[in-house]
Amino acid sequence: MRLKAVLRKASSMAASPGPKQSTFSNLTMVSRGGYRLQVIAQQLRLYHPAPGYSSSSPADADGDDAVLDDRGKVFSTMALPHSSASAVLLRRPPDPKPAAVLICLFEDDSGDLRVLLTKRSSNLSSHSGEVSLPGGKAEEGDADERETALREAKEEIGLDPSLVTVVTVLESFLSKHLLRVSPVIGILPNKEAFRPAANTDEVDEIFDAPLEMFLKDDNRRSEVREWKGLKYLIHYFDYNSGNKKFVIWGLTAAILIRAASIIYKRPPSFVEQL
Repeated sequence: MRLKAVLRKASSMAASPGPKQSTFSNLTMVSRGGYRLQVIAQQLRLYHPAPGYSSSSPADADGDDAVLDDRGKVFSTMALPHSSASAVLLRRPPDPKPAAVLICLFEDDSGDLRVLLTKRSSNLSSHSGEVSLPGGKAEEGDADERETALREAKEEIGLDPSLVTVVTVLESFLSKHLLRVSPVIGILPNKEAFRPAANTDEVDEIFDAPLEMFLKDDNRRSEVREWKGLKYLIHYFDYNSGNKKFVIWGLTAAILIRAASIIYKRPPSFVEQL
C-alpha cells in the first residue's frame, strides 16, 4: 500500500475513535516518524483481541509471589497463555483488579524496533533489581488502561504522555489473585524528545532492547514449572547493553513475546508454551 493511502486510511480511523480510544493517540505525531512506524501504527489500530480472551497467570500459586508489590507496581512473574490454561484457570474472578503496562516502541538509527524497559530499584523490599515494563495498578482517576499505562510511565521514567501515540491494547493477562494486566502498545515517534528521568524510589535504570529478540532463540532459556497438575514454560532472555547485563523473564517476557509475534506477524522460533 502506498504511503498516502496508508496515512489516509489511518487518519480516517483516528478521526473516528472507538469507545476506548485514548486522547493521547495522535496520528500526526506518528507521521513525523519513519514510514515503518506509520505502517505499524495502522496495522495495530486494526488489531482486535480475540473475544473473551485473557492470559491466565498462576502467579502467587505458592504464596511467595505477588503480581503487585507494596507500591502497586507490576513486576516480572509467571504467565500462562490462554491456549494452555485449564478450566480452573480460565474461570474469571467476579471483579479482577485492573493494572496496565506500557510497551513503548521506537525506531533506532538502523530502523529496528526497540522497547523501553526498567530495572527495579535495588532498595525495594521485594523483587529488587528485576526487569519490568513501566506500569502498575489502575487508580480512580484513570479513564482506562491506556491512561493507567501512560500515567505510570510518566511517574516511573519521566515519559511525557504527549510524546506517545497509543495504538492498541493487547489481550490481558489474568492472575488468579484478582489482577488483570493490560499491555498497552504505544509508539514514540521522536525518541530524541524523550528525556529519561528515573524515579529513584522505584527504578535504578532505564534501558531499551530490540523487540525482535523476543522471537529468537538466541540468549534464551526456559524452565518448566507445574501448578495444579498443569505444566507451563517460563522464558528468560539474557540481554547485554554495553557492560551491563539484564535478564528479562516471566510476565514481562511473555507480554513481549506476544507483542513481537503480533507486530512481526510470525510466531517465535521456540516453543512458547507446552
